[in-house]
Amino acid sequence: MGSIEPEAVPLGGEITAPTSRKPRFLCLHGRGTSGAIMEKQVVGKWPHHVTSRMDLFFADGPLPSKEGSSPVEGIFPPPYYEWIQYSEDFKDCQNFDESVAYIEDLMIKHGPFDGLMGFSQGAILSAALPGLQARGLALTKVPKIKWVVIISGAVLPKPKVAQKAFGTKIECRSLHFLGEEDFLKIHGEKLLKSFVDPLVIYHPKGHTVPKLVDENSLETMDAFLSMIESDIAKTVNDSAEEKSPIVGCAVSV
Repeated sequence: MGSIEPEAVPLGGEITAPTSRKPRFLCLHGRGTSGAIMEKQVVGKWPHHVTSRMDLFFADGPLPSKEGSSPVEGIFPPPYYEWIQYSEDFKDCQNFDESVAYIEDLMIKHGPFDGLMGFSQGAILSAALPGLQARGLALTKVPKIKWVVIISGAVLPKPKVAQKAFGTKIECRSLHFLGEEDFLKIHGEKLLKSFVDPLVIYHPKGHTVPKLVDENSLETMDAFLSMIESDIAKTVNDSAEEKSPIVGCAVSV
């Protein structure tokens, strides 16, 4: 009589390796711009070998900008939008709750999303939302934010909400851009202290989405994306193992 040896044989097909995917980011533009403008700022400036590793969705903010208030008027065509509206002294903001609800609706309709990418006002929101979500105070209907890209960011100018958002360090992986001539640089440096092990890309420009051309910036971006890809691959593999086919028996006589 022959031996009986176990063999992993899927029922009805061959074994196939799990396929990974690109991380999907909801991209939040700066004040007085738009999703289309941010797409030009990011995809138009960053190398294809960087942007091709991400699935980027560029959305418009919910609030039309007041006429003449856009910082890019004359550079990019309208329409222009905002996520929140600042007080005159920039120490508080209005429409925050409405904006968060709008963002959650975007994430439900166009997601699921793995992370947020924000510039300026969009970066301020992108930095605050993971901490609020972790405490059950925002984005309760969508999956956990796992990664954030903060370009020219700062702490949310709404003290009571900011205290809740940054009361403890934010553990999701983060990449921060700090410009030497950016008027928000000092605020961006303070923001770093609110994240666990943040990665940082320094650039010599001001308040802008910088090009990724120097070796250090590209290495940091690659390290960030590689961590994300590793996380996704592990998740895909774990999911595949949970759904693995029943082990059959090959019988030789």
